Amino acid sequence: MASQIILLLRLFSFLAFSSTISSYNILDFGAKKGGNVDCVEAVIRAWKMACNSLSSTANIYVPNGIFLISGVRFNGPCVNKKINFTINGTLMAPSGYTDSSEWITFDTVEGISINGGVFDGRGSELWDCKLRNEKCPRGATSLEFTNSKDIEIRRLTSIDSELFHIVIHRCDNVNLVGPKRSPNTDGIHVQMSTNVYIRNTRIKTGDDCISIGPGTSALWIERVICGPGHGISIGSLGKDEGLKEGGVQNVTVQIIEFVGSENGLRIKTWGSNVEGYVRGIIFKHVVMNNVMNPIIIDQNYCPHNQNCPHKDSGIQISDVEYKNIEGTSASPIAIKLDCSPTNPCKGLGMSNIKLTYKERPAKSFCKYASGHSSGLMIPPSCL
Repeated sequence: MASQIILLLRLFSFLAFSSTISSYNILDFGAKKGGNVDCVEAVIRAWKMACNSLSSTANIYVPNGIFLISGVRFNGPCVNKKINFTINGTLMAPSGYTDSSEWITFDTVEGISINGGVFDGRGSELWDCKLRNEKCPRGATSLEFTNSKDIEIRRLTSIDSELFHIVIHRCDNVNLVGPKRSPNTDGIHVQMSTNVYIRNTRIKTGDDCISIGPGTSALWIERVICGPGHGISIGSLGKDEGLKEGGVQNVTVQIIEFVGSENGLRIKTWGSNVEGYVRGIIFKHVVMNNVMNPIIIDQNYCPHNQNCPHKDSGIQISDVEYKNIEGTSASPIAIKLDCSPTNPCKGLGMSNIKLTYKERPAKSFCKYASGHSSGLMIPPSCL
């Protein structure tokens, strides 16, 4: 009986210990407010403590204030599988720019959550360099997750990124909820990832609000306001000839508002012999407000008409549904489906579309595209 009591006490002690929460304030590791002192070493020390923590949850806390952070990579795997970053302040990149393609990166991690805060990429100097047509680096992504799973990002505000604001690459089960705004450059880029959820987000950008790259599946995008920007884009796909790309499939985009954006719902592929596919896509419950290309498939994508392959796209687009889409187009052609002659778009569906141009019905254009339409169709369907 005594041995049983001792065993139970040990079990209780283990359970009590395993349910503890450890907290690490970056100020306790030497971080300084004000944005004048690089705090990267303090953040790395806090990360190492949290990563190796045996507690059930590890919290890394960034208080109010501005903290200068140079490039940092948080590497896993970690002992702790539930690490929370609670950010009340601003993480600010150094001034100027470097050749680095990364600013804050998480690699091979699991169970990471980021809650709140501002990421200031300070990208204006690089943008000015590019506007002057000087030889400039491509730019750094503000926040990237690679080879990771069970990630959650909530209430993060990303501003002035040099390149992408958020990149999800080779990840599984990612939840992004409510970044307040993301001006300048691509908002969110998802590639070679599965089970990604993007919800309740406002994005103002100089490029795609959300871009969807090869190898993406089971992606859900809901309640997003996009504009200005280049819309929500699948692609571009098929750019690098000689490489085999993963396809894009099972994507749902719903309850979206576009405001003054260049594009709305876009699928874009290069005219190259790279093989791939886009299939099982649903666009529904979308409002367009003065959008230049509300619905567009472009299988001859080649920005600025430079180094164009001038071939038929090898990407097969099929089973794409457009449902309950209304609003105003900034151009006469509101629906443009320009598909590949050797791989025509097939199984396209449209229902209950109402898009006008200058208070008159807009027009539609189809090339090598087939499918069906039903319900109200303004402009008349060209399928």
